[in-house]
Amino acid sequence: MAGLQQTNSEKILLSWVRQSTRNYPQVNVTNFTTSWSDGLAFNALLHSHRPDLFDWNAVASLHSPVQRLDHAFNIARQHLGIEKLLDPEDVATACPDKKSILMYVTSLFQVLPQQVTMEAIREVEMLPRHSRTAREEHIQVHQQRFSQEVSCFSFCFWFAAQKWLFLLP
Repeated sequence: MAGLQQTNSEKILLSWVRQSTRNYPQVNVTNFTTSWSDGLAFNALLHSHRPDLFDWNAVASLHSPVQRLDHAFNIARQHLGIEKLLDPEDVATACPDKKSILMYVTSLFQVLPQQVTMEAIREVEMLPRHSRTAREEHIQVHQQRFSQEVSCFSFCFWFAAQKWLFLLP
């Protein structure tokens, strides 16, 4: 359970993102997984600091999350010098990899203005944590069950093989 705790660095980064994307009603970043899969958060973060780079409404109206993600990653590469570290198809999933999202957002944090208010940090501390924690625990439980099922199957197979070998003349 300790591995699910949010670090201070994550809180500051999430506070910065929320503060930066506050004026984008379609965007509500509450974590470093599912909040990013539709591509809007990446684009809003870029647009909030560099509105001169693209038309927000044109990007927001794109129907494909992969197109929106590709747009954000290309803008970040061309104008901010951030390599395209993520593939849009890997992010446009039900639960993108948290460490990958954190790494990429940290890269944005390093090149964009970084002022974070105490109010934004307090807001992050007040976010409901049960939904993210429950989802991550749900995934872990399924992984453990699968592992147990595989172990049980392996044992049953081994046991059957031993009986079969014993019956051979």
